[in-house]
Amino acid sequence: MIDSHCHLDFEVFDLNRRLVLQQCAVAGITDIIIPGVAPVQWQKLAQLVAAETPLRLWMAAGLHPWWIATASMAVPAFARWLQVWLAQRPCVAIGECGLDGGIECPMDTQRDYFCVHLQMACDLGKPLIVHAHKAHNDVLRLLSQYRPPAGGVIHGFAGSLELARQYWRLGFYIGVGGTISYPRARKTRAALAAMPLESLLLETDAPDMPLCGMQGEPNSPLQLLKVADHLAVLQGLSRDRVQQQTDANARQLFGLHA
Repeated sequence: MIDSHCHLDFEVFDLNRRLVLQQCAVAGITDIIIPGVAPVQWQKLAQLVAAETPLRLWMAAGLHPWWIATASMAVPAFARWLQVWLAQRPCVAIGECGLDGGIECPMDTQRDYFCVHLQMACDLGKPLIVHAHKAHNDVLRLLSQYRPPAGGVIHGFAGSLELARQYWRLGFYIGVGGTISYPRARKTRAALAAMPLESLLLETDAPDMPLCGMQGEPNSPLQLLKVADHLAVLQGLSRDRVQQQTDANARQLFGLHA
């Protein structure tokens, strides 16, 4: 199984990262994709994915909208730095990047940085890992404008069936995480039940996005199995079928070798 979005490099894992990785390997998790969130974090992330581990770790490089205010880097300087980094490091994707209408950072500023990622994805033919929260109209408009050729994934999707279909038509997979475990998430659960399995990726977003009943606890990539179980119930399929198809989807999107 592939966790297509997990912040395994975050400090909360520093004391038990090796144990978590060993447990993941035993549980059948073979690959974890770790997004970049800010330039200051990329070096630690690169060292982590280069280390010998019981499973395969892959990195992406990007600037998450939550970290824009702390990046201390103007847009042109960030664009140059991202270009250099992507040329020198084996990143499987660009991101995490996107727009968030729920934070104080001005939307115009967020768009400027997001467009850097979009243009780079077009120039390099790499997929995007997109954060979209309370800003779906703007995200859809920019994706339609740039049309990144390798597509990407809408991470942590929470929305309607029509919204999911719009992203899928633009070449973007739908990231399925712990949100589907909450009974109150009826709209999202209905959407993911109706979307083709070929359009979905499994993710945990650990240490964030805990499953229902685990609020207040750090999430773990080990919870990927429970996410798969919830999706299997929604789709009326076996976990094995969900695992096989979402695994193939992730390998296709990110160009992962078996």
